[in-house]
Amino acid sequence: MLIAIASDHAGFEYKARIAEWLRQRGHRVDDLGTHSSEAVDYPVVIRPLARAVARGEYERGIILGGSGNGEAIVANRVRGVRCTLCWNEESARLARAHNDANVLSLGQRLLTEEVALRIVDVWLATPFEGGRHARRVTMIDEERDEAEAAPHSSPDRGAAIAAEVDSAAGRPRKDRVEVASAESFPASDPPAWSPLHTGAPGEHPDGALD
Repeated sequence: MLIAIASDHAGFEYKARIAEWLRQRGHRVDDLGTHSSEAVDYPVVIRPLARAVARGEYERGIILGGSGNGEAIVANRVRGVRCTLCWNEESARLARAHNDANVLSLGQRLLTEEVALRIVDVWLATPFEGGRHARRVTMIDEERDEAEAAPHSSPDRGAAIAAEVDSAAGRPRKDRVEVASAESFPASDPPAWSPLHTGAPGEHPDGALD
């Protein structure tokens, strides 16, 4: 399998080890950086990998950071990328079987090397189940197209979103519940005494945050 791998400085150590581990198992691996532990902004190194996977230049991509969160967010901003942040073998299996994830994100600071390698192994070996999951995966980019085409604001956003959810789920529209604003209620003075207040009535407790 042709795999791209990339990380920021916080995932650099595991990146090198995972790349070597993959090569030993017969995979072709391109290391897209970073190539040292010197601090680097993760979007700079993650976005090129995500774009390359989306273009079909690689079958899979693996990205690493301290937690893997920021890296996954960057990758998923690229159309055609389905990046999963995994923390154990079961999350990796489901990401492939149900979501056809083509990019895997790992957090070096949150995983042992042994667990990270097991996650990679399961993620690469698990096939996509297709079926109902294929329909849902196809909807990911379709929904993105609609979101980009929709106006950014409307006078009744809540009602519009609720109607959209009901329509997509095939449910009849329920009566809308109005959320009252603060102006709907008369103003009242805050209570002068609370059981949690250890001072005298009317005094503000030391160290309390407003």
